[in-house]
Amino acid sequence: MLDGSLLSNPRYFTQGAYGPWRALPRLLDLLAAFDFKATFFIPTWVVEQWTERCERIVAEGHEVGYHGHRHEVFIDLGVAEQLEVMEHSRAIFRERLGATPIGFRTPSGDWSQETAALLSDFGVVYSSSMRGDDRPYFHPAGTGLGLVEIPARWDIDDYTALAYTEAPDFPIGLDRISDYRSVERNWRAEFEGYHREGLCWTTILHPKVCAKPGRLSILEGLFKAIADKGDTVWRARLGDIARWWIERHSQTDDQGRAA
Repeated sequence: MLDGSLLSNPRYFTQGAYGPWRALPRLLDLLAAFDFKATFFIPTWVVEQWTERCERIVAEGHEVGYHGHRHEVFIDLGVAEQLEVMEHSRAIFRERLGATPIGFRTPSGDWSQETAALLSDFGVVYSSSMRGDDRPYFHPAGTGLGLVEIPARWDIDDYTALAYTEAPDFPIGLDRISDYRSVERNWRAEFEGYHREGLCWTTILHPKVCAKPGRLSILEGLFKAIADKGDTVWRARLGDIARWWIERHSQTDDQGRAA
């Protein structure tokens, strides 16, 4: 994406295009079957190319969040460049989807020291980019509570278990993808552990990876395990969680702050 070579590589480009074109509708159908609402972090280049697919996300009550424009590496960008990406993305979300996101997930899994403050000043309420806890927390700020962080985990990222691509090869060495039933058991075990301790379980899933026909059964098993817990689980969009966390700590500025 970043050096422009993707569009001239049909084999590699179509692997990414499969996500919004074929996998996303399948995933949305499964979410609807369980009446689950999700948060989709979308590079706005994707919104431009597959607007109708992204319109369905919003129409069905899911949340959209910032994820760069072309999946930029935020730690390599200066403050002005990061702000330019955010402004460009906001304009596209508003123009194409009629939405102004309040959440952000860094495309590259990292950011610079200035990013949290930049996001907060930009009007972003929460991030789901870091790994420092299994509960929400606040990024330190000069005044007020600061940017809410809703951590996710690499080991619950479908890429680590299910992705397989060539040129560039991923995983390195072209290892085999994991057994589907083992992946389902692992993810269900993680969910059960979080549920047992009353924690915030946040996934990192990519439609092009997890929403292929056979792999979708992994999510179906996981969703059933979640649904079976009934009202003991709050199944929520990340924006809802962030607002709840802020309300919970609105009376003090020293609760839930990152250490």
